[in-house]
Amino acid sequence: MDHGGGVLLGLFVIFVAAQIGAEIAQRLKLPGVVGEIAAGCVLGPSALGWVHGSEALDLLAEIGVVLLLFSVGLETKLEEMKRVGRSAFFVGVLGVVVPFVLGSLWAHGSGFEWAQSMFVAAAFVATSAGITARVLQELGVLQRQESRVILGAAVIDDVLAMLLLGIVTALQSGESLHVGQIALVLAESVGFIAVIVFLGTKVMQRQSHWLEAPINPLSPLTLALALCLGLAFLSTQFGLAAIIGAFLAGMIASETKQRETIEHQTQPLLAFLTPFFFVMTGSKVELAQLADSGTLLTLALITAIAIVSKLLGGFVGALSLGKRGALIVGVGMVPRGEVGVVIAALGLASGVFSPHTYALIVAMSLLTSVVTPPVLAMLFKAQARERLEAAEKPAE
Repeated sequence: MDHGGGVLLGLFVIFVAAQIGAEIAQRLKLPGVVGEIAAGCVLGPSALGWVHGSEALDLLAEIGVVLLLFSVGLETKLEEMKRVGRSAFFVGVLGVVVPFVLGSLWAHGSGFEWAQSMFVAAAFVATSAGITARVLQELGVLQRQESRVILGAAVIDDVLAMLLLGIVTALQSGESLHVGQIALVLAESVGFIAVIVFLGTKVMQRQSHWLEAPINPLSPLTLALALCLGLAFLSTQFGLAAIIGAFLAGMIASETKQRETIEHQTQPLLAFLTPFFFVMTGSKVELAQLADSGTLLTLALITAIAIVSKLLGGFVGALSLGKRGALIVGVGMVPRGEVGVVIAALGLASGVFSPHTYALIVAMSLLTSVVTPPVLAMLFKAQARERLEAAEKPAE
Protein backbone atom coordinates (compact mmCIF):
# COMPACT_ATOMS: atom_id res chain seq x y z
CA MET A 1 0.00 0.00 0.00
CA ASP A 2 2.80 2.41 0.96
CA HIS A 3 4.72 1.57 -2.19
CA GLY A 4 1.64 2.15 -4.35
CA GLY A 5 0.96 5.43 -2.54
CA GLY A 6 4.54 6.55 -3.18
CA VAL A 7 4.22 5.86 -6.91
CA LEU A 8 0.92 7.73 -7.08
CA LEU A 9 2.41 10.69 -5.23
CA GLY A 10 5.32 10.74 -7.71
CA LEU A 11 2.90 10.69 -10.63
CA PHE A 12 0.92 13.53 -9.09
CA VAL A 13 4.00 15.69 -8.47
CA ILE A 14 5.42 15.12 -11.96
CA PHE A 15 2.13 15.72 -13.74
CA VAL A 16 1.30 18.92 -11.84
CA ALA A 17 4.85 20.28 -12.21
CA ALA A 18 4.72 19.56 -15.96
CA GLN A 19 1.48 21.52 -16.32
CA ILE A 20 2.86 24.45 -14.32
CA GLY A 21 6.14 24.44 -16.28
CA ALA A 22 4.34 24.26 -19.63
CA GLU A 23 1.99 27.08 -18.64
CA ILE A 24 4.86 29.35 -17.58
CA ALA A 25 6.80 28.58 -20.78
CA GLN A 26 3.79 29.30 -22.99
CA ARG A 27 3.13 32.59 -21.18
CA LEU A 28 6.76 33.49 -21.96
CA LYS A 29 6.04 32.70 -25.65
CA LEU A 30 8.10 29.48 -25.49
CA PRO A 31 6.96 25.97 -26.46
CA GLY A 32 5.47 24.05 -23.53
CA VAL A 33 8.09 21.30 -23.82
CA VAL A 34 10.74 23.75 -22.55
CA GLY A 35 8.79 24.23 -19.33
CA GLU A 36 8.29 20.48 -18.91
CA ILE A 37 12.03 19.77 -19.25
CA ALA A 38 12.81 22.63 -16.86
CA ALA A 39 10.30 21.21 -14.37
CA GLY A 40 12.20 17.93 -14.50
CA CYS A 41 15.48 19.70 -13.73
CA VAL A 42 13.88 21.33 -10.67
CA LEU A 43 12.24 18.13 -9.40
CA GLY A 44 15.29 15.91 -9.99
CA PRO A 45 18.07 14.89 -7.60
CA SER A 46 20.16 17.96 -8.44
CA ALA A 47 17.59 20.43 -7.05
CA LEU A 48 14.56 19.47 -4.94
CA GLY A 49 15.22 15.73 -5.09
CA TRP A 50 11.53 14.89 -5.24
CA VAL A 51 11.76 12.70 -8.35
CA HIS A 52 14.18 9.83 -8.86
CA GLY A 53 14.26 7.42 -11.77
CA SER A 54 12.25 4.25 -11.23
CA GLU A 55 11.04 1.42 -13.43
CA ALA A 56 7.43 2.65 -13.24
CA LEU A 57 8.27 6.26 -14.16
CA ASP A 58 10.68 5.26 -16.92
CA LEU A 59 8.01 2.95 -18.37
CA LEU A 60 5.42 5.74 -18.38
CA ALA A 61 7.95 8.07 -20.00
CA GLU A 62 8.64 5.55 -22.76
CA ILE A 63 4.94 4.96 -23.40
CA GLY A 64 4.47 8.73 -23.56
CA VAL A 65 7.11 9.28 -26.24
CA VAL A 66 5.89 6.23 -28.21
CA LEU A 67 2.37 7.70 -28.29
CA LEU A 68 3.75 11.12 -29.22
CA LEU A 69 5.56 9.74 -32.27
CA PHE A 70 2.47 7.72 -33.19
CA SER A 71 0.38 10.91 -33.19
CA VAL A 72 3.01 12.68 -35.31
CA GLY A 73 2.89 9.78 -37.78
CA LEU A 74 -0.89 10.22 -37.97
CA GLU A 75 -0.29 13.68 -39.44
CA THR A 76 2.34 12.46 -41.91
CA LYS A 77 1.30 10.82 -45.18
CA LEU A 78 3.58 8.64 -47.29
CA GLU A 79 3.09 10.72 -50.45
CA GLU A 80 4.18 13.85 -48.59
CA MET A 81 7.29 12.09 -47.28
CA LYS A 82 8.19 10.87 -50.78
CA ARG A 83 8.23 14.46 -52.03
CA VAL A 84 10.97 15.37 -49.54
CA GLY A 85 12.80 12.02 -49.64
CA ARG A 86 15.93 13.32 -51.36
CA SER A 87 16.39 16.25 -48.97
CA ALA A 88 15.61 14.06 -45.94
CA PHE A 89 18.26 11.53 -47.03
CA PHE A 90 21.01 14.14 -47.36
CA VAL A 91 20.02 15.80 -44.07
CA GLY A 92 19.98 12.45 -42.26
CA VAL A 93 23.37 11.33 -43.58
CA LEU A 94 25.18 14.66 -43.12
CA GLY A 95 23.50 15.04 -39.73
CA VAL A 96 25.31 11.87 -38.64
CA VAL A 97 28.67 12.28 -40.38
CA VAL A 98 29.47 15.87 -39.36
CA PRO A 99 28.68 15.51 -35.60
CA PHE A 100 30.48 12.14 -35.47
CA VAL A 101 33.67 13.54 -37.01
CA LEU A 102 33.73 16.71 -34.88
CA GLY A 103 32.76 14.80 -31.71
CA SER A 104 35.53 12.23 -32.28
CA LEU A 105 38.15 14.95 -32.81
CA TRP A 106 37.12 16.79 -29.64
CA ALA A 107 37.10 13.61 -27.53
CA HIS A 108 40.50 12.46 -28.84
CA GLY A 109 41.93 15.92 -28.25
CA SER A 110 40.62 15.70 -24.67
CA GLY A 111 42.64 12.55 -23.95
CA PHE A 112 40.39 9.66 -24.96
CA GLU A 113 41.74 6.77 -27.03
CA TRP A 114 40.30 6.65 -30.56
CA ALA A 115 37.94 3.73 -29.76
CA GLN A 116 36.58 5.60 -26.73
CA SER A 117 36.46 8.86 -28.70
CA MET A 118 34.12 7.27 -31.22
CA PHE A 119 31.85 6.09 -28.40
CA VAL A 120 31.72 9.66 -27.06
CA ALA A 121 31.02 10.92 -30.59
CA ALA A 122 28.07 8.53 -30.89
CA ALA A 123 26.29 10.62 -28.25
CA PHE A 124 26.61 13.64 -30.58
CA VAL A 125 24.91 11.88 -33.47
CA ALA A 126 21.26 10.93 -32.98
CA THR A 127 18.51 13.56 -33.11
CA SER A 128 15.72 13.35 -30.53
CA ALA A 129 12.67 12.94 -32.74
CA GLY A 130 10.39 13.14 -29.70
CA ILE A 131 11.35 16.66 -28.68
CA THR A 132 11.40 18.15 -32.18
CA ALA A 133 8.12 16.42 -33.08
CA ARG A 134 6.42 17.87 -30.00
CA VAL A 135 7.60 21.38 -30.88
CA LEU A 136 6.43 21.05 -34.50
CA GLN A 137 3.08 19.76 -33.26
CA GLU A 138 2.67 22.64 -30.78
CA LEU A 139 3.49 25.17 -33.48
CA GLY A 140 0.97 23.58 -35.86
CA VAL A 141 3.54 23.24 -38.64
CA LEU A 142 3.66 19.46 -39.18
CA GLN A 143 2.35 19.95 -42.74
CA ARG A 144 5.19 22.31 -43.72
CA GLN A 145 7.81 20.98 -46.10
CA GLU A 146 10.60 21.69 -43.60
CA SER A 147 8.82 19.65 -40.92
CA ARG A 148 8.46 16.65 -43.23
CA VAL A 149 12.17 16.84 -44.09
CA ILE A 150 13.05 16.96 -40.38
CA LEU A 151 10.89 13.94 -39.53
CA GLY A 152 12.08 11.94 -42.54
CA ALA A 153 15.70 12.78 -41.74
CA ALA A 154 15.15 11.80 -38.09
CA VAL A 155 14.15 8.28 -39.20
CA ILE A 156 17.26 7.97 -41.42
CA ASP A 157 19.32 9.53 -38.64
CA ASP A 158 18.09 6.90 -36.18
CA VAL A 159 18.92 3.98 -38.48
CA LEU A 160 22.47 5.25 -38.98
CA ALA A 161 22.90 6.16 -35.29
CA MET A 162 21.86 2.69 -34.09
CA LEU A 163 24.20 1.09 -36.63
CA LEU A 164 27.01 3.37 -35.50
CA LEU A 165 26.32 2.60 -31.83
CA GLY A 166 26.61 -1.13 -32.54
CA ILE A 167 29.97 -0.57 -34.25
CA VAL A 168 31.51 1.58 -31.51
CA THR A 169 30.20 -0.76 -28.79
CA ALA A 170 31.90 -3.68 -30.52
CA LEU A 171 35.14 -1.68 -30.71
CA GLN A 172 35.12 -1.22 -26.92
CA SER A 173 35.04 -5.00 -26.39
CA GLY A 174 37.76 -5.62 -28.96
CA GLU A 175 35.48 -7.52 -31.35
CA SER A 176 36.48 -7.62 -34.99
CA LEU A 177 33.99 -6.10 -37.40
CA HIS A 178 33.37 -7.20 -40.95
CA VAL A 179 31.91 -5.10 -43.73
CA GLY A 180 29.42 -7.90 -44.38
CA GLN A 181 28.10 -7.73 -40.81
CA ILE A 182 27.63 -3.96 -41.01
CA ALA A 183 25.90 -4.23 -44.40
CA LEU A 184 23.57 -6.93 -43.05
CA VAL A 185 22.50 -4.84 -40.06
CA LEU A 186 21.89 -1.81 -42.29
CA ALA A 187 19.95 -3.88 -44.84
CA GLU A 188 17.74 -5.38 -42.10
CA SER A 189 16.91 -1.94 -40.66
CA VAL A 190 16.20 -0.31 -44.02
CA GLY A 191 14.28 -3.36 -45.22
CA PHE A 192 12.09 -3.36 -42.12
CA ILE A 193 11.16 0.31 -42.58
CA ALA A 194 10.54 -0.08 -46.33
CA VAL A 195 8.30 -3.14 -45.93
CA ILE A 196 6.27 -1.58 -43.11
CA VAL A 197 5.82 1.75 -44.91
CA PHE A 198 4.99 0.56 -48.42
CA LEU A 199 3.17 -2.69 -47.66
CA GLY A 200 1.45 -1.34 -44.55
CA THR A 201 0.06 1.75 -46.25
CA LYS A 202 -1.25 -0.29 -49.20
CA VAL A 203 -3.04 -2.72 -46.87
CA MET A 204 -4.56 0.09 -44.79
CA GLN A 205 -5.78 2.00 -47.83
CA ARG A 206 -7.75 -1.06 -48.98
CA GLN A 207 -8.73 -2.70 -45.69
CA SER A 208 -9.32 0.17 -43.24
CA HIS A 209 -12.86 -1.09 -42.63
CA TRP A 210 -11.25 -3.68 -40.34
CA LEU A 211 -10.86 -0.93 -37.75
CA GLU A 212 -14.63 -0.67 -37.38
CA ALA A 213 -15.37 -4.41 -37.45
CA PRO A 214 -15.47 -4.91 -33.63
CA ILE A 215 -18.59 -3.79 -31.72
CA ASN A 216 -16.55 -1.54 -29.41
CA PRO A 217 -17.07 2.09 -30.59
CA LEU A 218 -13.43 2.81 -29.72
CA SER A 219 -12.18 -0.01 -31.94
CA PRO A 220 -10.38 2.32 -34.44
CA LEU A 221 -8.30 3.66 -31.54
CA THR A 222 -7.69 0.35 -29.78
CA LEU A 223 -6.63 -1.47 -32.96
CA ALA A 224 -4.42 1.45 -34.01
CA LEU A 225 -2.76 1.44 -30.57
CA ALA A 226 -2.19 -2.31 -30.88
CA LEU A 227 -0.49 -1.64 -34.21
CA CYS A 228 1.59 1.12 -32.58
CA LEU A 229 2.81 -1.09 -29.72
CA GLY A 230 3.45 -4.03 -32.04
CA LEU A 231 5.58 -2.05 -34.47
CA ALA A 232 7.37 -0.29 -31.60
CA PHE A 233 8.39 -3.73 -30.31
CA LEU A 234 9.39 -4.96 -33.77
CA SER A 235 11.59 -1.90 -34.24
CA THR A 236 13.62 -2.84 -31.18
CA GLN A 237 14.13 -6.33 -32.64
CA PHE A 238 15.75 -4.75 -35.71
CA GLY A 239 18.07 -2.60 -33.61
CA LEU A 240 16.01 0.59 -33.98
CA ALA A 241 14.41 2.81 -31.37
CA ALA A 242 10.82 1.95 -30.40
CA ILE A 243 9.70 5.44 -31.43
CA ILE A 244 10.54 4.68 -35.08
CA GLY A 245 8.04 1.81 -35.10
CA ALA A 246 5.46 4.04 -33.43
CA PHE A 247 5.99 6.74 -36.07
CA LEU A 248 5.60 4.18 -38.86
CA ALA A 249 2.39 2.88 -37.25
CA GLY A 250 1.02 6.43 -37.26
CA MET A 251 1.93 6.84 -40.94
CA ILE A 252 0.07 3.61 -41.76
CA ALA A 253 -2.99 4.69 -39.74
CA SER A 254 -2.96 8.08 -41.50
CA GLU A 255 -3.97 6.30 -44.72
CA THR A 256 -7.28 5.09 -43.23
CA LYS A 257 -10.69 6.73 -43.42
CA GLN A 258 -10.72 6.86 -39.62
CA ARG A 259 -7.57 9.00 -39.31
CA GLU A 260 -9.34 12.05 -37.88
CA THR A 261 -11.29 9.88 -35.42
CA ILE A 262 -8.11 8.18 -34.20
CA GLU A 263 -6.31 11.53 -33.97
CA HIS A 264 -9.13 12.98 -31.86
CA GLN A 265 -9.31 9.94 -29.58
CA THR A 266 -5.56 9.93 -28.86
CA GLN A 267 -5.51 13.52 -27.56
CA PRO A 268 -6.48 12.67 -23.92
CA LEU A 269 -3.83 9.93 -23.81
CA LEU A 270 -1.18 12.33 -25.10
CA ALA A 271 -2.18 15.03 -22.60
CA PHE A 272 -1.68 12.59 -19.74
CA LEU A 273 1.36 10.54 -20.80
CA THR A 274 3.74 12.72 -22.83
CA PRO A 275 4.61 15.13 -19.96
CA PHE A 276 6.21 12.22 -18.07
CA PHE A 277 8.77 11.73 -20.83
CA PHE A 278 9.89 15.36 -20.86
CA VAL A 279 9.96 15.73 -17.07
CA MET A 280 11.97 12.51 -16.66
CA THR A 281 14.39 13.70 -19.37
CA GLY A 282 14.99 16.91 -17.41
CA SER A 283 15.35 15.08 -14.07
CA LYS A 284 18.42 13.16 -15.29
CA VAL A 285 20.79 16.13 -15.22
CA GLU A 286 23.28 16.12 -12.30
CA LEU A 287 24.23 19.70 -11.51
CA ALA A 288 26.76 18.68 -8.82
CA GLN A 289 29.06 17.24 -11.48
CA LEU A 290 29.05 20.61 -13.27
CA ALA A 291 29.90 22.82 -10.29
CA ASP A 292 33.35 24.20 -11.27
CA SER A 293 34.17 26.76 -13.93
CA GLY A 294 36.43 24.44 -15.94
CA THR A 295 33.65 21.89 -16.32
CA LEU A 296 31.19 24.60 -17.34
CA LEU A 297 33.60 25.79 -20.04
CA THR A 298 33.94 22.23 -21.31
CA LEU A 299 30.14 21.89 -21.29
CA ALA A 300 29.83 25.12 -23.28
CA LEU A 301 32.37 23.83 -25.81
CA ILE A 302 30.78 20.42 -26.40
CA THR A 303 27.31 21.98 -26.54
CA ALA A 304 28.57 24.40 -29.18
CA ILE A 305 30.09 21.48 -31.13
CA ALA A 306 26.82 19.54 -30.84
CA ILE A 307 24.73 22.49 -32.06
CA VAL A 308 27.02 23.66 -34.86
CA SER A 309 27.67 20.16 -36.24
CA LYS A 310 23.97 19.26 -36.51
CA LEU A 311 23.07 22.72 -37.77
CA LEU A 312 25.76 22.52 -40.44
CA GLY A 313 24.83 19.00 -41.56
CA GLY A 314 21.11 19.81 -41.69
CA PHE A 315 21.62 23.16 -43.41
CA VAL A 316 23.85 21.81 -46.17
CA GLY A 317 21.61 18.79 -46.69
CA ALA A 318 18.47 20.94 -47.04
CA LEU A 319 19.80 23.77 -49.21
CA SER A 320 17.31 22.78 -51.92
CA LEU A 321 14.60 24.32 -49.66
CA GLY A 322 16.29 27.73 -49.72
CA LYS A 323 18.44 29.28 -46.99
CA ARG A 324 15.56 29.98 -44.60
CA GLY A 325 14.12 26.48 -45.01
CA ALA A 326 17.58 24.91 -44.67
CA LEU A 327 18.19 26.87 -41.47
CA ILE A 328 14.89 25.63 -40.01
CA VAL A 329 15.78 22.04 -40.86
CA GLY A 330 19.26 22.43 -39.38
CA VAL A 331 17.88 23.80 -36.12
CA GLY A 332 15.17 21.11 -36.01
CA MET A 333 17.86 18.40 -36.08
CA VAL A 334 19.80 19.83 -33.10
CA PRO A 335 18.08 18.24 -30.02
CA ARG A 336 19.79 15.09 -28.68
CA GLY A 337 17.41 14.55 -25.75
CA GLU A 338 16.79 10.98 -24.65
CA VAL A 339 19.05 9.46 -27.33
CA GLY A 340 22.17 11.19 -26.04
CA VAL A 341 21.18 10.30 -22.47
CA VAL A 342 20.79 6.61 -23.37
CA ILE A 343 24.20 6.48 -25.06
CA ALA A 344 25.77 8.25 -22.08
CA ALA A 345 24.19 5.69 -19.73
CA LEU A 346 25.60 2.84 -21.85
CA GLY A 347 29.03 4.46 -21.73
CA LEU A 348 28.87 4.82 -17.94
CA ALA A 349 27.69 1.22 -17.46
CA SER A 350 30.48 -0.16 -19.68
CA GLY A 351 33.17 1.88 -17.94
CA VAL A 352 33.98 4.01 -21.00
CA PHE A 353 32.69 7.18 -19.31
CA SER A 354 33.50 8.47 -15.83
CA PRO A 355 30.61 10.04 -13.84
CA HIS A 356 32.07 13.42 -14.83
CA THR A 357 32.01 12.63 -18.58
CA TYR A 358 28.54 11.13 -18.18
CA ALA A 359 27.26 14.34 -16.56
CA LEU A 360 28.76 16.42 -19.39
CA ILE A 361 27.11 14.32 -22.12
CA VAL A 362 23.73 14.30 -20.35
CA ALA A 363 23.88 18.06 -19.74
CA MET A 364 24.84 18.64 -23.39
CA SER A 365 21.90 16.50 -24.54
CA LEU A 366 19.48 18.44 -22.35
CA LEU A 367 20.88 21.87 -23.27
CA THR A 368 20.45 21.16 -26.98
CA SER A 369 16.88 20.08 -26.20
CA VAL A 370 16.08 23.25 -24.24
CA VAL A 371 17.76 25.69 -26.66
CA THR A 372 16.14 24.35 -29.84
CA PRO A 373 12.37 24.82 -29.26
CA PRO A 374 12.34 28.63 -28.84
CA VAL A 375 14.74 29.12 -31.78
CA LEU A 376 12.64 26.83 -33.98
CA ALA A 377 9.46 28.69 -33.01
CA MET A 378 11.12 32.03 -33.83
CA LEU A 379 12.28 30.82 -37.26
CA PHE A 380 8.88 29.45 -38.23
CA LYS A 381 7.18 32.69 -37.16
CA ALA A 382 9.70 34.75 -39.12
CA GLN A 383 9.10 32.57 -42.18
CA ALA A 384 5.32 33.00 -41.82
CA ARG A 385 5.75 36.80 -41.63
CA GLU A 386 7.93 36.81 -44.74
CA ARG A 387 5.37 34.78 -46.68
CA LEU A 388 2.56 37.06 -45.55
CA GLU A 389 4.49 40.18 -46.57
CA ALA A 390 5.32 38.59 -49.95
CA ALA A 391 1.67 37.71 -50.51
CA GLU A 392 0.48 41.24 -49.64
CA LYS A 393 3.12 43.10 -51.66
CA PRO A 394 1.57 42.72 -55.16
CA ALA A 395 -1.79 43.91 -53.84
CA GLU A 396 -0.40 47.26 -52.74
